[in-house]
Amino acid sequence: MAEVIKDHARRHVTLEGVLEHIVFLNEESGFTVARLQVARRRDLITIIGSLPSPTPGETLRLKGEWVMDAKFGEQFRVETCLSVLPSTITGIQKYLGSGLVKGIGPVMARRLVDTFDLDTLDIIGDSPERLEEVEGIGPIRADRIARAWEEQKEIREVMVFLQGHGVSSTYAVKIYKVYRDKSISIVKQNPYRLALDISGIGFKTADRIAQNMGIDPGSQMRAEAGIIHVLNELVDEGHVYYPYEELKTAAASLLEVEKAILDDAIAALTEQRRVVVEERAESKTVYLTPLHVAEVNVARRLKSLLESPKQLTQIDVEKAIEWVQSVNKIQLAEMQKEALRKAITGKVLVITGGPGTGKTTLVNSLIRILEVKGQRIVLASPTGRAAKRLSEVTGREAKTIHRLLEYSPSEGGFKRNEEYLLDADLVIVDEASMIDILLMNHLLKAIPSTATLILVGDIDQLPSVGPGNVLMDIIASEQVETVRLTEIFRQAQQSLTVTNAHRVN
Repeated sequence: MAEVIKDHARRHVTLEGVLEHIVFLNEESGFTVARLQVARRRDLITIIGSLPSPTPGETLRLKGEWVMDAKFGEQFRVETCLSVLPSTITGIQKYLGSGLVKGIGPVMARRLVDTFDLDTLDIIGDSPERLEEVEGIGPIRADRIARAWEEQKEIREVMVFLQGHGVSSTYAVKIYKVYRDKSISIVKQNPYRLALDISGIGFKTADRIAQNMGIDPGSQMRAEAGIIHVLNELVDEGHVYYPYEELKTAAASLLEVEKAILDDAIAALTEQRRVVVEERAESKTVYLTPLHVAEVNVARRLKSLLESPKQLTQIDVEKAIEWVQSVNKIQLAEMQKEALRKAITGKVLVITGGPGTGKTTLVNSLIRILEVKGQRIVLASPTGRAAKRLSEVTGREAKTIHRLLEYSPSEGGFKRNEEYLLDADLVIVDEASMIDILLMNHLLKAIPSTATLILVGDIDQLPSVGPGNVLMDIIASEQVETVRLTEIFRQAQQSLTVTNAHRVN
C-alpha cells in the first residue's frame, strides 16, 4: 500500500506532461497506471488514478499528490486530470499520430501538420471540410475524423466542467461512462442523480458537488434527495418503511433544514411515484415505491395462492404417513405428522423450529410421499451455502432462489415470472427467514397458482440482510398455516450447541 509523502510541498501539486505509455488500464473503471514525461525531468514518472480515455501522446494537466509504494517506489496519485491540447508543431503531430483521433495515424498526422501548420487542430474542429485538401483524405474519412474529434472535445469539456465543480478524476470518469454526452446537462439539472446512478457516489458526495455548483441548501431538490437517502439507509438496516414524522426528523437533521420544507418534498416525491405514503390508524408511514409494491404484491400473491385449487391427486394422508415411516424406518413425532397433513392438503405452509427439531426429517418425508405421486418438486434456498446443505440432506438438487428464477445479471432481472412460471407442483424453500421482501415478491411471481409452497426456517435466526422480516410477518399475519416444531430429538439432544441455542431462544 502506498504511503503519502509527508513533505507538504510535494503532496498537493500540479504536473503537466506527455503521456508516454500505459502500463495498466481497467476499461470499466478507468483506473490507469501510466508513465508521464514532464518537462525538466530526465526520467519518466509513474502516475496512478482514473483517467478519461488515456492515449499515449496526449498532454495531461494533473493535480494530485506524491506517494511512496513499497514495491514500485515513488508515484503520483492523480486527483484531477485534464487533457491539454498541444501548442507546438511537434506536439500536434505526436498528439494526432497517437491514435487518439480515429482516422489519423502517424503518417496522416505528418501530412496534416505539413499542410495546416499550427492551425491544424483549429481546422479539424472548425472547418473539417478542409481536411480534403490533404492527400489521402476524402469526404468519408474527413467526416470520420471530424466525429472522432468532437467525441474527444466532448470528453474534455465534461472533465473540465466536472472537475471544475470539485469532482475527482475517479468520479468524473465514472460519470462520463454512464451519462456520456449528456453528463453536463444531467449534472446541471440535478446533481443529486449522481447518488442514484453512479457507483461509489452517495448522497454526501453528491451534496458536496451540488453545493459547489451553488444549489440552494434549502431547495426542494436537495430535500427530496435527502429524504431518499434517509429511506435508503433504513433499507440497508433491513427495514421497509419509516414513520412519517420520524422520517422528517431524520431528514431535517441530515440536511440541517426546517421540517416544514420536507412536507412539500415528500408530497413531490409521492407525485413522482418515488415514495408511497400510507395512511394508518394512528400515523402515516413512508415507503420507497419498489418496497411498497413488493409488500402489497407479496400479500396479494399469498392470498391468491391460498385460494387457488391444489393440483394433486387424492391422497390418504394417514396411510401415506404410515408408509413413509415404514420405508424410511423412522418414527415421526405428532407435530411432524400434523405438519405433513397440512403440507399434503394445504397450499401454503410455514414450518419453523430451532436446530435439531426435525425439520429435515419432515421435509424428506414430504418429498418421499409426493414423489411417488408424480409431483414435480423443486428445492431452493436464499444462499449457495444453504442450497448446498439442502441438497446434501435431501439427496436431491437444490438451487439458490436466484438460480431457480434464472437471474440474468446482464438484464438485471429474473427470467422466471408470472409469464414464465416454474415447472413445479411443490416448492420447498429452506432458510426462509433470510428472504427479504423483494426476493419473496419475485419468488411468488413465478409459482403456479396450483402449486404448494412450503417455507422452512428458524424465526430465531438472524433475519434477512435485505429489507423486511418476511417470514416473521407471514407468521404474524395468521393467514398462513404455521407449524412450530419444539421437540429436540434424541440424536440432537446431546449436542451442546443445539441445547444452548434453544436456551437462548
